Amino acid sequence: QVQLAESGGGLVQPGGSLRLSCASSKSTFITYDMGWYRQAPGKQRELVATIADNGSTNYADSVSDRFTISRDNAKNRVYLQMNRLKPEDTAVYYCHWRTNGGNFWNQGTQITVSS
Repeated sequence: QVQLAESGGGLVQPGGSLRLSCASSKSTFITYDMGWYRQAPGKQRELVATIADNGSTNYADSVSDRFTISRDNAKNRVYLQMNRLKPEDTAVYYCHWRTNGGNFWNQGTQITVSS
């Protein structure tokens, strides 16, 4: 089992920045990739960004020029730097770990972009 602990959510004004961090507990599973997803009220959960074990990244078109995903393998952490935030970025953000033992999610953290 992998437990994920996320931090960094909250309220921010449009145009502002936030950084999310997600740490995993130690496990014997092989991690294939880590990522961030989000779900806005009344909408389906959607991919925000993923980063593979080899460092390759994938972004949703809506965030590709504003968000940056990174990882620290030594600390079992993944980060999401979010710049130039917009009201439409408001959602619950979930950390996701894809491993050879299955997919793991955290409970999510609320990000609200509002003036």
